[in-house]
Amino acid sequence: MAFKIGLLGLGTVGTGTAQILQQPTGRHPMVQEIEIYKVGVRSLDKPRSISLPPELLTTDIEAIVTDPAVDIVVELLGGLEPARSLILKAIAHGKHIVTANKAVISRYGDEIFTAANQAGVYVLLEGAVGGGIPVIQPLKQSLGANQIHRITGIVNGTTNYILTQMQTSGGSFNDILGDAQQLGYAEADPTADVDGLDAADKIAILASLAFGGRIKLQDIHCEGIRQVSSADIAYAEKLGFVIKLLALAKRELMAAADTSQEEMLQVRVHPTLVPKAHPLASISGVYNAILVEGEPIGQVMFFGPGAGSGPTASAVVSDIVNIAAVLKTGRDAERLHPLLSCAHQHYCAISPISELVTRFYTRFLTKDHPGVIGSLGTCFGEQSVSLESIVQTGFHGELAEIVVVTHDVREGNFRQALEEIRTLDAVDSIPSILRVL
Repeated sequence: MAFKIGLLGLGTVGTGTAQILQQPTGRHPMVQEIEIYKVGVRSLDKPRSISLPPELLTTDIEAIVTDPAVDIVVELLGGLEPARSLILKAIAHGKHIVTANKAVISRYGDEIFTAANQAGVYVLLEGAVGGGIPVIQPLKQSLGANQIHRITGIVNGTTNYILTQMQTSGGSFNDILGDAQQLGYAEADPTADVDGLDAADKIAILASLAFGGRIKLQDIHCEGIRQVSSADIAYAEKLGFVIKLLALAKRELMAAADTSQEEMLQVRVHPTLVPKAHPLASISGVYNAILVEGEPIGQVMFFGPGAGSGPTASAVVSDIVNIAAVLKTGRDAERLHPLLSCAHQHYCAISPISELVTRFYTRFLTKDHPGVIGSLGTCFGEQSVSLESIVQTGFHGELAEIVVVTHDVREGNFRQALEEIRTLDAVDSIPSILRVL
């Protein structure tokens, strides 16, 4: 018995998925039991790099998700709509779902997974995070015996490419962004990538799996890389760091009002100074890597291509095979496989960024007045901000450039000190504020 697939979308990943299913030789035997039954496309006349029987293609995508013959709907349209509505309609018609759509899952996952649990169907999404890197199923299965403490990831290839090129060539953000767009590594509208929104979608999914609760996307602190300059890249190098856009999720205990401790999560995305000895410091170009830390395993890192037709299609087909294998065993809707289904219902409590304790790197431009460094030190000291180093590094035109690195400090205290520093007559501007891992 073949398991019939309704494939929604025949773009880059959809084409890669169809190619794998068309060529099952040498792959897992279950791939041979999967049949492309219908393919939903926006246009029947568009030239394509794959040859499929014409009768498989249709522009009536809604008919695919309601077709009784379809076992698994594979959503590879991307975007929020009509993807969300089609997924929900497919679930309502008893279809299992495979998707690589991180945006729709991070924003509407609660609605989608609630509907799937009620309908007794699976929603699998290995391709939504890290392209071809297997990280979703390991978090759900292989690492299930661990207490996960922290996830730290480079999960956006576009920004990693830009920061890598800034480091190796000394070029500016805008120039290298233009190069990345010409090479196809960045979209014409790069907002989702360079402003950290894509990474926020992905860390929301990873944190939900690692910590067993749903994540509200609006609770994630998110900063992009537009403010990172070639000067910051150079100073980081001198200090023994590289700058990476990191997506981080960490379990922590916070003091509650009644003196007890409350478990909360830190979930955030921002450019970060990473020590050169750290495992993520060497991840360059468009590659992704996710470092998972837990007990008893310690550290384990997942590395590989974070996007592209072949890598993401590999993840998509692995999900299809997982569902097909479970269906072949005869499990019914009353007995969803506990390692494939989504069981958690509650929302995780996310601590505000003001409560974060971390180190900071800050670059100031000041007038070349006596006592400026002392004034900065006084303002920091009044807010209990301990400084690791404070040095005048040179001049930027007629302005002195001063770089400060703090010890671990509560972010709220650090920001309050900066507000006071901004009122000093000698301070012209604060062009860079970056956290240090």
